[in-house]
Amino acid sequence: MTDKTLHCITLCLANSFDFPTLCKNFLANNRAVLLKDVLLIEHNQAYSVIFPYGVVVHWNVTLDERRKLHTQLCRFAIGIHEEIQEDDFRYITNALENRIKFDCIEIKAGDDTNNLIAVAHAMAQSINLSSFEQHAQETIEKTKHLPESLAKTGHINLSKKALAKIRGQLFLTNSDIVLKFDLLDIPEFFWEHPEYQALYMQMANYLELQQRTDILSKKLDTIHDLLGMLADEQKHQHSSTLEWIIIVLIMVEIVITLVEKLM
Repeated sequence: MTDKTLHCITLCLANSFDFPTLCKNFLANNRAVLLKDVLLIEHNQAYSVIFPYGVVVHWNVTLDERRKLHTQLCRFAIGIHEEIQEDDFRYITNALENRIKFDCIEIKAGDDTNNLIAVAHAMAQSINLSSFEQHAQETIEKTKHLPESLAKTGHINLSKKALAKIRGQLFLTNSDIVLKFDLLDIPEFFWEHPEYQALYMQMANYLELQQRTDILSKKLDTIHDLLGMLADEQKHQHSSTLEWIIIVLIMVEIVITLVEKLM
C-alpha cells in the first residue's frame, strides 16, 4: 500500500463539452489518450479524466494544474455553470483489496489507469445526478404553491400567459433530464473492459446511484403530474372564456331581438 493518502476531486464544469473538437485539440497538444467515451490526460503521474457531459475527475492533480486545465476546457464548454459542483474523496493505491470506506477509495493495482477510469465513471455520474436532483427539486419548490392553491380555492389564480410560462419551464426541466437520463446507465467503457466493471459497481453502490436515480424518477413523475394539472387548468380557463363569450353573444342577440320587436 502507498505510504500516503492522495486526493481525488470531481467537478461539474458545464452542461457538456464539444467533445470531438476538445479531443482533437488535446490529443494534438497534450499527453492525452481517448478511451471509448472519455479522455485521459496525464500530469506527471497524476491524471484527469474528462467526460463529454461537462465533468472532469482529477486524480492527485495539483491546484495549479487543475486551474490550467479548467481554463482550457472552458474553451470547449457548452453551458458553463456559474456555481461549480464538487465532490472530494481520498484514495490509496496498491491496497490489499479494492474497497471504498469512509470516503476513502482503496485500489489494488494503482499503476493501472483503467482502475481510475472505472471509479471515475461512477463519480462523474454521481455529480451529474446531483445536478439533475438539484434542478428537479428547485423546480418542484418553485411550483409547489400551485397544487396548494388548487386545493384551497379550486382554481389557480394566474393568467393564461403566466400558466403557459410555468408549463414551459416544467416541460424544459422534465425533457432536459429525461433526454440525459441515459448518462446514468452502465457506461460503454465496460463493454470493452468488463473486468473493471466490478470496481465501478462498488463505487456506484457506495454513491447509491440506483437509489438516487429511483428518487429522481419519482421527482420527474411529480413534475409530469404538475404539467398535466396546469394543462387541465389552462383548458378550464379557455373553456370558461368561451362560455362567457357565448353567453355575451346570446345576450346581445336577445337584446337585438327585443329592440326589433319594440320597433
